[in-house]
Amino acid sequence: MATMADVARSAGVSVATVSHVLNDTRPVRPHTRQAVLDAIEELGYTPNTLARSLVTSRTRSIGLAVSAISNPYFTEILQGVEAAALEHGYSLLIADPHDDPVHERKVVQLLHERRVDGMIVAPSADPRDLAAYLGRHRVPTVFLDRVVGTPEGDGTALFDQVCAESAEPTTRLVTHLAGLGHRRIGLVAGRPGLSTTRERITGYRHGLAAAGLPHDERLLVHGDSEAAGGERATAALLSLAVPPTALVTANNAMTIGALRTLRERGLTVPGDLALCCFDDFAWADLFSPRLTAVAQPSRELGAQAVRLLLERLAAPDRPARTVRLPCAFVHRTSCGCPERSRHTAQSPTEAHERNPQ
Repeated sequence: MATMADVARSAGVSVATVSHVLNDTRPVRPHTRQAVLDAIEELGYTPNTLARSLVTSRTRSIGLAVSAISNPYFTEILQGVEAAALEHGYSLLIADPHDDPVHERKVVQLLHERRVDGMIVAPSADPRDLAAYLGRHRVPTVFLDRVVGTPEGDGTALFDQVCAESAEPTTRLVTHLAGLGHRRIGLVAGRPGLSTTRERITGYRHGLAAAGLPHDERLLVHGDSEAAGGERATAALLSLAVPPTALVTANNAMTIGALRTLRERGLTVPGDLALCCFDDFAWADLFSPRLTAVAQPSRELGAQAVRLLLERLAAPDRPARTVRLPCAFVHRTSCGCPERSRHTAQSPTEAHERNPQ
């Protein structure tokens, strides 16, 4: 097995120079760097990652704690994280916190004990212990998909965060349904406590107000961000004395649950109930009718999280930033509209970045 000394002899440089090329610890002239890289390729040299981490205090690994990895939305985010991490020479250690605050704290500690350089975490509905642990140990961290404010509730952020816009796209779904003549529009909301749930409820209420419709609390039911919860919430809405004529589901899992309940009751979309959903997914276009949805930039969210984390590693003392990415309105036929163009984007094309003061 080739050693670093073998690479140095082949390239005609010192072992120290080989180390600088491998670890980016000092500038090396381009032709010298290329000679080292050519020698590495020719000899089939594989760096000792553990030894390098002892020298650089970096493992070039990122801890990723994301719940519901089986959810297509988070699967696409994972693909974005992985691609961006590999592009910058980082590996991933992945854990599923199961959206449980106690388990979340445990898996984050386990990742930290494995000396990851930083973490990307989709926080639970109660991230207080998580934030306290990360802050106490000064772990470079990016919160993903869900934002977390300060304990004082002043809207500032303690950690870098990246998420999609949630309120405005939900407003768009509601006003679209109202524009089709619907006056009783229900919302299957996500798990209480999540920032995405709060923001989509806010967007729902704004949409009703913009359409001049009253807000009826009975038309808002939590589905806990899961398919089973979506089934229960939809059943509760359909059991009202005056049920909704249109429904907004606040994530893809709850959309599946809503469709199951409608099927079990022999109801059709959009004949008996118009449906729009937050989260587009691969097979939404295959349903009959095809699902009108808000599409989140899942892979870009993952890639942006990696970029924010690398910036944090390079500049540990810079102010925390919250980056929000726009969504797209994907118009199909589950709302009762005729076929139009396949994809109609209604949101800005550039990220809107907020720097908390």
